[in-house]
Order: sequence, then structure tokens, then C-alpha cells
Amino acid sequence: MTRHLPGYGWIGMLTMLVSEAGMLAGVTPFTVWHTPIAWTGYVLFIDGLVWKRRGSSWIRNAPAELLLLACASVPIWVIFEIYNKYFLRNWYYVGLPDVLLVRYVGYIWAFATILPAIFESADLVSSVRDPRAPHYRTDEPPPQPLTPAMWIVMAIGAMMLVVPIAYPSTYLAAPVWLGFIFLLDPLNARARDESILSDWRAGHTGRLINLLIAGLLCGLIWECWNYWATAKWIYNVPIFPTVKLFEMPVAGFIGFPPFAVECFVMFVAVRRWIWTGGRRPIAV
Repeated sequence: MTRHLPGYGWIGMLTMLVSEAGMLAGVTPFTVWHTPIAWTGYVLFIDGLVWKRRGSSWIRNAPAELLLLACASVPIWVIFEIYNKYFLRNWYYVGLPDVLLVRYVGYIWAFATILPAIFESADLVSSVRDPRAPHYRTDEPPPQPLTPAMWIVMAIGAMMLVVPIAYPSTYLAAPVWLGFIFLLDPLNARARDESILSDWRAGHTGRLINLLIAGLLCGLIWECWNYWATAKWIYNVPIFPTVKLFEMPVAGFIGFPPFAVECFVMFVAVRRWIWTGGRRPIAV
């Protein structure tokens, strides 16, 4: 069956193009609000592409859970903002609106697009890598016991998250981008929820690959769109700081793939605690 890009997919593509053109032309509000506007368009467009390729997507089949994902995206990203502000100082913002209320509306809107963009991208990557793969797994993974090795992994994850707090440094971003994976993924596996550990023990690597590629893809687009914006972030990455692609030192791009995995692990944990509805499998 041939499916056409749905109307909201075209709206998303048009939104991205208009926002990009307006930003490059220096037109308000696109110079200041390009990040949330363009990423909203991106989520709509990519969801439409996924539906076109598979006949199933977040917007079409799990709109309530997508709303949860957008809401959860804000506090999950705020955790990283707190780490950055008080312990890492790897980035800062310039050109933000002077009115505090307007600024925080922009923060919330932009932060709400982060996880949806990553997960939509992972679905698209999955549909390209293996169009025949099942896009909606109904099997529930068996519970994974917390073996001594898993307790060690979780302890390492906790240490990764504590060390930057105890010893603040711009060099300690990597532990923060990995710590939640080691800490939470074994707990997700133990609860019979989606996890990298359960996939690995079942011989499945597709989800991990999809997330890693999606993280790098989103990272490249984030930095491209950020580069010409007026309201933007500037990096203070200490490793080869002058070797840059857009505003980001090239070494910093290494963090985007594991960040996507970390977002997956954190959302699965949050979803398990507060969501009682049906669950759309992520990145498969």
C-alpha cells in the first residue's frame, strides 16, 4: 500500500523552511525563536515520514504518550542544565529575550522538543535500516535479575553522576552523558521494561544502533540551526576547543550518540513511574 505524506508532515516541512529562511534573513521572531519553531516542524515532518513508510507513528498511534514524552523532555533536560550551570559550565546562552516570562516560555518550548525529536529520528533510522522490521513489538522482555555485575554497573553509574558534583570541572561532561545509562538501564530491565540490557541479552542491537545514529543526526541539526540564530548557545568544551563544526568543538559531537541512549533510558524510567496507558516501543 502506497501512503502519502500526511498534511501535518507538509506543515512541519514548511515550518522548518519558513523558520530557517526567516532566521537567515534576520526576521523576528525567527531569529530568537528558531530553535523551538524549527524543531516543532521537524517533529511533525519526521513523524509524517515515519507514518508514510510504516503506517504507524507517534502522532497517529500514540498521541497521548507523545504528549507525555514532550512534557517529560522538559525536566529531563533541566537535569542536564543544572549539571551544566553548577558543575560543568560547558555551554551558556546569549541573545535571549529580556522579559523573563518570555524567556522561560522559550526554554520550555525548546526543551519539550528534545526527546520527541530524538525518538522520531530513531524511528526513521529504523525504518531506513530495515523496512521489514516489526515497528510495534508486543512481546514483553523477561525480567532481568540484578546480578552482582549489574550492581557494580549501577554503582559505577552513580559514581559518574556524583563525581562532577563533588569535583566540578569542564572536563567531566562524559560521566554525566553516560551515568544515567549505567544507573537506570538495569532497573528498567529488572522491571521488564524496554532496556538496552534486555536487548543485548536477547541478541538485539537494532534499538541501540538506531538511537546512536539518531543522536548524532539530531546533534548535527541542532548545531547547524543554532549557528546562525540570534538566541543561541555557546560552548566551553576544553578538548580541542578551536577545532569546530558550527559552534560545537568537534570533540563535543561524541556526546550526542550516548545522549540519545541516555534520553531513552531516562524516559523509560519516568514512563514506568507515571504512565498507565499503552506503551509505544521506542526506536525499534
